[in-house]
Amino acid sequence: MLKASRIYVAGSGGLVGSAIVRKLRAEGYAHVLGRTRAELDLRDPSAVNSFFERERPEYLFIAAARVGGILANSSSPVEFLSDNILIQTNLLSAAHRFGLKKGLFLGSSCIYPKLAPQPIPEDSLMTGPLEPTNQWYAIAKIAGIRLAQAYWQEYGMRVISPMPTNLYGPGDNFDLETSHVMPALLRRFHEAKIGGAPHVTVWGTGTPRREFLHVDDLADAALFLMLHYDSPEIINVGTGRDISIGELAVLVKDVAGYAGEIVFDPSRPDGTPRKVLDVTRLLAMGWRARISLRDGVASVYRSYAETHGVHA
Repeated sequence: MLKASRIYVAGSGGLVGSAIVRKLRAEGYAHVLGRTRAELDLRDPSAVNSFFERERPEYLFIAAARVGGILANSSSPVEFLSDNILIQTNLLSAAHRFGLKKGLFLGSSCIYPKLAPQPIPEDSLMTGPLEPTNQWYAIAKIAGIRLAQAYWQEYGMRVISPMPTNLYGPGDNFDLETSHVMPALLRRFHEAKIGGAPHVTVWGTGTPRREFLHVDDLADAALFLMLHYDSPEIINVGTGRDISIGELAVLVKDVAGYAGEIVFDPSRPDGTPRKVLDVTRLLAMGWRARISLRDGVASVYRSYAETHGVHA
C-alpha cells in the first residue's frame, strides 16, 4: 500500500473510521476516501457498486457498522443483524467486482463464546454459545468474517480480519440509550458532577471484567496489520489487560472529579462475566498498545467536558 494508493475507509465518520482516517493522513497517505451515511447508504448495493465503479479504491478498511451497547442490541435485533450483514456483503461484493488489492474487515470481540477461555485465543471462534445480550451483532460479524475468508478462498481476494477488544476514544457515542459502557460512564459522572447529584447508578454488579483499547491505538494496529499481516485467519487486537466495571467506575469518577457515591444496580444485566483477548500473535509481530487506560480516559473526558461547556 503506497502513499499514493486510493484507500477507502468505510464508516469514516464513526469512532473507528475517523481514527483510521486520522492515522492514514498523519502517515502521509494522500488519497483517503470517505463518505458520510447521507452521501452513501452502504445498505444499498447499487449505491455501493456505483461508488466503487467511480472511485476505484485499491485498498479498503471496513469500519462501518451499526453498533451499540446492551440496550441497543436488545431493542433492535433486526437492525443489528440485517443492517450489518447488508453493509459488509455490499462492500465485499463491490470490492471483488472492481479489483480490490487488499481489504481489512474489522470484527469485534463479541464474536467469541460467552464462556470462552480467558484470555480468549483466536481459535475460540464458534466453539460455544454467544452472549445473548449482543448475539445479533456478533452473528452478523461472524458472517462477515466467513464471507471475507470465502472471498479469499474462492477468488484470492485478500481481506484480513482483526478482532478488536472494547474501544473508546474521541468521537464516541455518548447517548445513554445506545452507548457502550465507557462513554455512558463518562457522561453519567460528568452530569452528576455538574448537577451535584449525590450518587451515580452503574448497571449490574460491577464484577464483570473488560479490556479497553483507545481507538487511536486500534487505528495504529489496523495500519500495521494492513502493511504486515497477510492471512485469512482472524487476529486479536487489544492490550491483553482487563479491569472490572467497578474499578472502571472508580477510575472515571476520579478522572471526572466527582465527589459523590457509586451505586450498583444488580437488577440490570452484567453481560459476559469476563472478556479479555489473548494478543500473543499480535505481540509476536511487534505491535503493542501505547495509550494507558488512565491517560486515554482522561483525554476523552477533557474533550467531552469542553464540548459540553464545562472544563475538566
